[in-house]
Amino acid sequence: MRITSTSCICPVLVCLCFVQRCYGAAHHGSIKVTRNQTKHIEGETEVHHRPKRGWVWNQFFVLEEHMGPDPQYVGKLHSNSDKGDGSVKYILTGEGAGTIFIIDDTTGDIHSTKSLDREQKTHYVLHAQAIDRRTNKPLEPESEFIIKVQDINDNAPKFTDGPYIVTVPEMSEMGTSVLQVTATDADDPTYGNSARVVYSILQGQPYFSVDPKTGVIRTALHNMDREAREHYSVVIQAKDMAGQVGGLSGSTTVNITLTDVNDNPPRFPQKHYQLYVPESAQVGSAVGKIKANDADTGSNADMKYTIINGDGSGVFSISTDKETREGILSLKKPLNYEKKKSYTLNIEGANTHVDFRFSHLGPFKDVTMLKIIVGDVDEPPLFSMPSYVMEVYENAKIGTPVGTVMAQDPDAANSLVRYFIDHNTEEDRYFTIDASTGTIKTAKIFDREETPWYNITVAASEIDNPGLVSHVPVGVRILDVNDNPPELAKDYDVVVCENAKPGQVIQTITATDKDNSANGARFHFSLDEGLSLNPNFTLRNNEDNTASILTRRRRYSRTTQDTYYLPVLISDGGVPPLSSSSTLTIRVCACERDGRVRTCHAEAFLSSAGLSTGALIAILLCVVILLAIVVLFVTLRRSKKEPLIISEEDVRENVVTYDDEGGGEEDTEAFDITALRNPSAAEELKYRRDVRPEVKPVSRHHLSSSLDSIDVQEFIKQRLAEADLDPSVPPYDSLQTYAYEGHRSEAGSISSLDSATTHSDQDYNYLGDWGPEFKKLAELYGEIESERTT
Repeated sequence: MRITSTSCICPVLVCLCFVQRCYGAAHHGSIKVTRNQTKHIEGETEVHHRPKRGWVWNQFFVLEEHMGPDPQYVGKLHSNSDKGDGSVKYILTGEGAGTIFIIDDTTGDIHSTKSLDREQKTHYVLHAQAIDRRTNKPLEPESEFIIKVQDINDNAPKFTDGPYIVTVPEMSEMGTSVLQVTATDADDPTYGNSARVVYSILQGQPYFSVDPKTGVIRTALHNMDREAREHYSVVIQAKDMAGQVGGLSGSTTVNITLTDVNDNPPRFPQKHYQLYVPESAQVGSAVGKIKANDADTGSNADMKYTIINGDGSGVFSISTDKETREGILSLKKPLNYEKKKSYTLNIEGANTHVDFRFSHLGPFKDVTMLKIIVGDVDEPPLFSMPSYVMEVYENAKIGTPVGTVMAQDPDAANSLVRYFIDHNTEEDRYFTIDASTGTIKTAKIFDREETPWYNITVAASEIDNPGLVSHVPVGVRILDVNDNPPELAKDYDVVVCENAKPGQVIQTITATDKDNSANGARFHFSLDEGLSLNPNFTLRNNEDNTASILTRRRRYSRTTQDTYYLPVLISDGGVPPLSSSSTLTIRVCACERDGRVRTCHAEAFLSSAGLSTGALIAILLCVVILLAIVVLFVTLRRSKKEPLIISEEDVRENVVTYDDEGGGEEDTEAFDITALRNPSAAEELKYRRDVRPEVKPVSRHHLSSSLDSIDVQEFIKQRLAEADLDPSVPPYDSLQTYAYEGHRSEAGSISSLDSATTHSDQDYNYLGDWGPEFKKLAELYGEIESERTT
């Protein structure tokens, strides 16, 4: 089967078409296709031939975008078995068969019925087959072939990323790359020039250029200045067919912005400025602004202002406002029109960020001159001092001058000034001021010990303009006068121990004085010279504003005298000196060996024990209850009518036991202990030693001999009769027992009853170590060393 194609449109295929047709003419006008093996023909003997190639194959081509009224002829299928009698039937299958491509099954002609688009599908794969129309058996094997869609230039180039926005620094060198643009063409780049794109610039010359092949946009001028022109709109065209006539084209816009560089120095619009500032302007306030212009933007326009010289550099200062880039002029010192009426400043404005590539365009700073005119303002009076401190003595008479304030009008008019005191506080009413001279005087009598300092406010105003007022603080110190005598620092509780030694310090006293140190810092202590010499105590002035009280004798007794009074005279060191007299109370107390106070008297003991009023009431209540119980008990005992002795077993109930050890030599009220002694010694101590007897006592020998002959029973009866008649005995009957101890010992009595009549030089200090039972003896006979110096 042969295939004939008439699609020789492309000049490249002219030769192929010519060869096809010549070859087909040599074989009855078609391309010879030899089968691989011969077909059996019924009734003939099978003959084996040398196999031939079944297909001579070329691609079919169909032109895209065909717009003709008739279907487009594609090619022709023809089999060698076709004798032209219509017995061969051609069948076409594959992509688009029957819809896009149709075949004449008798002649084998193939036509395209639709307009094709190569950009959607570039080729179609189909299968051709020749069969016997009568038997429907294939005459040749099925063969595959391709129909290619031939491209035409039907797509223009497109910029998929446009429009573009790009920046480039100003003053860039010529040829600086800005951006590369790329256009795409949907036509076949392998066939002809349909997809060969060339770039050109339609708008933006002579500032920019574009490479025709790569699409790179570059600057085309030197020193493009942003301050002259900042934005550019460049139009780039892409044309296919290599830019030839008839080619399709597309364009895009590139928006180019020049970025700023510091290529412009700051400049002041004027070389001379003048500023008016009133003399009343406050220190630290802004008095004016100045600005230098810079054509650059952003950080390239940042600048700093400086006062480089001028007679006002110490009075004014300048700072930079970063937002507005202005120089803010401020006042450093107060202005005075009367002293200086104008100032001159040289102010420099310089860029803070300098690009050294453009230093040849500098210098990047500028200087201008500013003249400041000081305006005259009517000012309030000005005091000679910012504050005053004055002094006056206490107890000074009303109207005593304290001091003088002075103020004057600072203006050239020099108006008269009037003074007055602002009575805002109570302290301001304690003073008066002369409205003309400014002299301050007292309005009351002051006491330094009550208020040592006063603060007042003095005001001054011009007589011609009372609304202008100035104030000044005045402090008045009240000076001290020695008008307060010294006094004891506190109420001293002075205690002296019974066992104190001569020269022992029992108390140190101090004094206070309401006056200050100049009049009362040094005190002198002494005893009243008008009194006789005190035999018990003396006073020693320590010369350090203290004094010590010392004992003058050994041993003090509470029983003899429990309180002493010592008048003390205290004088200060003021001019004139003042003095006062105070009396110290000194109590006599019993102390331990280490000097600790043990007891003074009942009140002192209770107080030292720390008993409260409630505790004392409770103790008294208990005592009352106990007394009531005792009275009740005694009443019950007396109501019973019982004999003295009922039975021998009950004797113990009526025995009165005495366990009192006595109070020593000082206890003269204790019971007579002679009743407990033997009969032979009973009469010996019958008479009291502290009372002179009215009857001369019987001699010792006679009494002893008489007692020995007395019967004990008679002795007991005699004592019983004495007890019944004695009103000091208990009101109830009692049994007194007397133990007979026999005659006295050869060693003699060890009783201390006779010790009061004898004098001994024996040292009794060892009694203090015998315990609490011997404390009383130790106090009476022991010479305890006390170190207490309270």
